Amino acid sequence: MTTLTVSPVRTRWLAVSSVAVGTFAVVTSEMLPVGLLTSIAADLSVSDGTAGLMVSVPGLVAAVSAPVLAIATRRLDRRIPLLAMMALLVLANLLSGIAPNFPVMLAARLLTGVSIGGFWAFASGLAPRLVPGQAVGRATSVIMSGVSVALVLGVPASTFLATYAGWRAAFLIVAGLALVVFAVLSRALPVMPGDEAGAAREPLTGRIKVLLAITVLVITGHFSAYTYLRPFLEQVSHAGPALVGTALLLFGAAGVVGNFAGSGMTARRPGAALVVRALLIGLAAAALALLVTPLVPLAVWGLAYGGVGVALQLWIMQAGGRELATAAFVSAFNVSVSLGSFVGGRVLDGASASAVMWVGAVLALLTAAFAGIAGRSRTSGS
Repeated sequence: MTTLTVSPVRTRWLAVSSVAVGTFAVVTSEMLPVGLLTSIAADLSVSDGTAGLMVSVPGLVAAVSAPVLAIATRRLDRRIPLLAMMALLVLANLLSGIAPNFPVMLAARLLTGVSIGGFWAFASGLAPRLVPGQAVGRATSVIMSGVSVALVLGVPASTFLATYAGWRAAFLIVAGLALVVFAVLSRALPVMPGDEAGAAREPLTGRIKVLLAITVLVITGHFSAYTYLRPFLEQVSHAGPALVGTALLLFGAAGVVGNFAGSGMTARRPGAALVVRALLIGLAAAALALLVTPLVPLAVWGLAYGGVGVALQLWIMQAGGRELATAAFVSAFNVSVSLGSFVGGRVLDGASASAVMWVGAVLALLTAAFAGIAGRSRTSGS
């Protein structure tokens, strides 16, 4: 992989921050239907479970597009695919905002998935190319902070906005945000030459494959429950729009804290950090299923989930993963978003909103056990 060797410190961190802003836009777009699910379902005449396909479809498409784009564009300056994916995100959100029916909405979300997969395939592993080795952990946390901030601002803000202006306005505003991000990235990113053949030659070792399996387990568990938080809060906790918005905001705010909390331990021992976080997610989801007052479990869940992406990414880096491994991680992550939201939707329509929380709890606790075993194994590293 080609690395940057001459760049002022301030310029390097400006580039890192710009990628974090891009991450924010991508995740806001991906998660937008979570806060709008019931409104869109009612307006486009589908069930809540079927509306969950708005999360499943882009996740599945992103899983395919990430490795394909990583290999197909390996010779290009990394700025080119990053900017192209952000431009596509603008188009996808515009189409979502004017979708007259659910099939058109799914087509728009398919484009969103291509953008998500392409952007993440390059952005999530950029830290080693932008900052010196000793700062990679911190830079990765900054880039991943876009995920948590999107949950804090993007999802709750869109939910609040949709209450007064309708869900279509939320998509159109995110399209405008993506356009601004495109401009920021075009100015802030340095030249990052491609790798002529390295991405195609890079092996996925047994150690990395184990970490990808862990990724699938924990992310599937999270999204099987998180995607349907709004129906759960409305049906089980009898929450109105104000409480739903507050709950999602609390979840996201806790996620921002969790993204940076314990960052030193996460950088040194990402496997151990993941075990703790998965355990907390499982306990929090179980508490929700048992009808405990929702705000405290949601805060714990958000705090734990906020650092999951950083822990997984750093664990893969420590295992020797480069660009193709990062693309495989993005693929595993997004296919898990799709799988989780699909499974949760079927459980919601076939059983109950509380049952969805139990699915998330069980998968998260299984992750804690699996990651704990893997962390002690010589074949998986820690």
